[in-house]
Amino acid sequence: MAKDMTLLWVSGSPFCWRVMIALEEKNLKGYNQKLLSFEEKEHKSKEVLDINPRGQVPTFTHGDKILNESLAACFYLESQFKSQGNKLIPDGAAEQALMYQRLFECFTLNQKMLDLMYYIFLVPEEEKHDSAVKRKKEALIAELKLWEGYLDKAPCCVAGKTFTLADVAIFPSVAFLFRYGLREERYPKLAAYSNGLKDRPSIKASWPPTWLDSPREDMLKDV
Repeated sequence: MAKDMTLLWVSGSPFCWRVMIALEEKNLKGYNQKLLSFEEKEHKSKEVLDINPRGQVPTFTHGDKILNESLAACFYLESQFKSQGNKLIPDGAAEQALMYQRLFECFTLNQKMLDLMYYIFLVPEEEKHDSAVKRKKEALIAELKLWEGYLDKAPCCVAGKTFTLADVAIFPSVAFLFRYGLREERYPKLAAYSNGLKDRPSIKASWPPTWLDSPREDMLKDV
């Protein structure tokens, strides 16, 4: 079945990484894939736009089915391949409730993370305001403290004792934060979570290749 699948992706994108982890967890190997470059604006190429008019990645297809939202692709893979690979949605009502809650909370985490990073990285220096940086940084810090509290109660995985779709969604963002300078001593629970999962086979197999031989960034060292 994986031979009917194609993934267009960018290394280091938490959203692309989600789909790759889900594919590994469901033991869907040998799918077609193409690594694109943000720097070369390949995500705006005709190849991508023909499938995804938003010009974004990931872009995922399975036969004639197109899924351009990362979580949609992850849910689809779990739904279509329930009996294959690792089960990513627990059976129990309480476990499911917590998984869905944490999974959808990742939207807030990502928004606050990207609000700060895009402002620092994309806004010209002459247009930046210290007050805006401070406000966005404080919002991200408050969000990260929430997740520290969550992981104090569930240190292995964000929604309990087993790896679920919530971890598929959230781990790439946590790893991304530390990659860009988040300090482990300030967020020990998040650091333990990230370090505890980085050698999981699905994560190790899909680790962003551009991260393997390049140093960490320091954009978030003061968060």
